[in-house]
Amino acid sequence: MVASLDNVRGLTLAMSSSAFIGSSFVIKKVGLKKAGDNGRRAASGGFSYLYEPLWWLGMITMILGEVANFAAYAFAPAVLVTPLGALSIIFSAVLAHFILKENLHMFGIVGCILCVVGSVGIVLHAPKERKIDSMKEIWHLATQPGFIVYSCVAVACVLFLIFWVVERSGHRLMLVYIAICSLMGSLTVISVKAVAIALKLSFSGSNQFIYVQTWFFIVVVTICCLVQLNYLNKALDSFNTAVVSPVYYVMFTILTIVANMIMYKDWASQTATQISTQLCGFVTIVAGTFLLHKTRDMGNPPPPDQMCLEEAGECAPRSMNSSS
Repeated sequence: MVASLDNVRGLTLAMSSSAFIGSSFVIKKVGLKKAGDNGRRAASGGFSYLYEPLWWLGMITMILGEVANFAAYAFAPAVLVTPLGALSIIFSAVLAHFILKENLHMFGIVGCILCVVGSVGIVLHAPKERKIDSMKEIWHLATQPGFIVYSCVAVACVLFLIFWVVERSGHRLMLVYIAICSLMGSLTVISVKAVAIALKLSFSGSNQFIYVQTWFFIVVVTICCLVQLNYLNKALDSFNTAVVSPVYYVMFTILTIVANMIMYKDWASQTATQISTQLCGFVTIVAGTFLLHKTRDMGNPPPPDQMCLEEAGECAPRSMNSSS
């Protein structure tokens, strides 16, 4: 009876987390739009949104969602909590449709469904987490060659995207911003889990904050979160929220699972059936992402300036007629 009650609490917290996080995307974008009207847009390198109350309300909402998600893992298994993160896509898309007037057409709905189904399929067939008893054990896993290579590749890709791709065409490519957020996000999750385990062990009577490794993970969490926050703001300020949310969720989920499998070597316990199911889930996610990306502007009218450029043949004659 106690176990069932804990599962209900975990389920409630996980669903609340999705509602908070999904709505935070929309609230922050409303704040970004208002800040952009009164100052330099985030996509152009401005930080006027820091003076916008609605943006901070969105940040508080996102923090509440993350706290609820963290608490959910204390009551329910990850196999129950993690897939429910996909609900944030639904909350975000629906709210964006009604509040931001961003049309969610039929292809967008199908894309969201494919992303959710694929992600749930991967998570449900993911291996069980291994038991960790000390920070030294986590540090030993983090310093294995496989994870060191992944971390170096992830950081190198982020630096390349920031200092080369973004400078040239990042403002036109949604996946550039989201890739930066997702790569840093995978390292964030690894570090957050390490800090969470340290807190859990410390509350149990074994102080883990006497080790320098614990503080190293705290620094990594801080740096990665700041980078994620900056480029997620740029993505939300430049592109449709109904597309940013699911694509970010998909890419973040995939990279997080990969990072955890490399560090904790959970792949060794996988059967051929489980691996095949995860591959099918990945293909489903790719299909959903492609559908969302290719049809993101369908049903949304282009800005007036763009309409005039595309219909220059009509704009010119109208000007001539008016002048005559």
